[in-house]
Amino acid sequence: MAGRDISAGHAASGGAPESAQAPAGKSLGQGRQPTLPSVDALLRLPGMQPLQDEYGHTRTVAVIRDLLAEARSAWRGQDAGGQDTAKAGDASAGRAQSSTAGGGLPATDEAWTARVEDTLRRQLAPRLREVFNLTGTVLHTNLGRALLPDEVAQAVARAMTTPANLEFDLDSGGRGDRDDLVSGWLRELTGAEDATIVNNNAAGVLLMLNSLARGKQVVVSRGELVEIGGAFRIPDIMSRAGAKLVEVGTTNRTHPADYAGAITPRTAMLMKVHTSNYAVQGFTRSVSEAEVARIAHEAGLPMAVDLGSGTLVDLSRWGLPREITVQETVAAGADLVSFSGDKLLGGPQAGFIVGHRDLIARLKKNPLKRALRVGKITLAAIEALLRLYMVPERLPERLTTLRLFIRPQADIRRQAERLLPAMQAALAPAWTVTVEPMFSQIGSGALPVDSLPSCGLVIRCADGKRAGRRLKALAARLRELPRPVIGRVADDALWLDLRCLDEADEGAFAQQWRQLENTP
Repeated sequence: MAGRDISAGHAASGGAPESAQAPAGKSLGQGRQPTLPSVDALLRLPGMQPLQDEYGHTRTVAVIRDLLAEARSAWRGQDAGGQDTAKAGDASAGRAQSSTAGGGLPATDEAWTARVEDTLRRQLAPRLREVFNLTGTVLHTNLGRALLPDEVAQAVARAMTTPANLEFDLDSGGRGDRDDLVSGWLRELTGAEDATIVNNNAAGVLLMLNSLARGKQVVVSRGELVEIGGAFRIPDIMSRAGAKLVEVGTTNRTHPADYAGAITPRTAMLMKVHTSNYAVQGFTRSVSEAEVARIAHEAGLPMAVDLGSGTLVDLSRWGLPREITVQETVAAGADLVSFSGDKLLGGPQAGFIVGHRDLIARLKKNPLKRALRVGKITLAAIEALLRLYMVPERLPERLTTLRLFIRPQADIRRQAERLLPAMQAALAPAWTVTVEPMFSQIGSGALPVDSLPSCGLVIRCADGKRAGRRLKALAARLRELPRPVIGRVADDALWLDLRCLDEADEGAFAQQWRQLENTP
């Protein structure tokens, strides 16, 4: 059977006039409609059975039918002279043309089998894929933020594949509380009385407001009404939680008297929001957490802090910009503190709320808590992560995110110089590649005005012509690689910051560039 013309050889029983047959390699639409093989005929090909074993009979049949339908559509979109009459923007016509090589039918058994196999593989390829993050943003929201350390990933794998005591008390043999798996670690690390976990920090803020301030007022400085990615706005969260926002102060200056003067019998809490994704500079004044807590407590009210990113260690010990810690916020008198798990903390997506035991208990009684709770996989990751923080001296070698933050510029430069020859060979002569210094940023709203000295590779058009269009096309080609490469286009160049390129991935990264040889 190898090599025969399936389009002619598998015509319907009884045969068809010779003029209706599609000679091998003839384009659809040239003359009369070619005779297409039947679904059953294609299924009988020797190479189809392994595909059915791997992908299932149902999906294999569906793909074959789609390919045959596209072939018919392609033929109908052309006139008898072979001219395409389909509209340029006709998506179905485009798909038909792409599924039939050169606009023609597969000419052999092997070609049909290969076409079906390729389609099956593309359809079932993972949508969530590994990429090389060379954007210069370490905690890139669109690329998954923090990378989990190996120890954390191993804990997650175990939790995924075995039963676990998620809500089972091994001591009593009765039902347990899933928060108990990690609350002990959080109490020790933060100095808070208790803790609870939800699926992200926005959920934590929502839960605090809905549990303690529904139908009442919450006082917030006007300069702290933040908006983060995805149009998350503090005023909107207040509204959804059923609380009424009371703004005090001005954009750049807020005083203690502003908080004290805004308290009424309808006030439920005072709140501070850490401006983690922007900075107000110049003629400014803000009120410290300790001062706001004092004002709240004198009025018999709780004080809550949305810390945003949140960190459990003083980052300045490793030469990074100073960021207030959760421990410091609790010690300042905050009754509740919420923060993220997948930013500076370097863990999975989660929202942590720590604070007074009685307030945490009220949060956990809210029906929203069940809707916002996390599962065993996230809890397994959190527990493993917090164990790393119990030995802070070893964090630089064990916490992936921190290791990327503090990676020396000199090390990154040496890596760039090692990769330069392979990239030059792949892109010359149309492109030039140079090793240049650049600046990374932490990302995800954390420390927005601070940068990290870095280094990387810069790709420019050799002749400078049509630079914008060509750079956009090159960036698109990089995204089509087996492991997509994500950089940034700026100043008529494609910038590839190597801060987040692990040395263990260098080989795979360099190998891919061979696929870009002779790129125009």
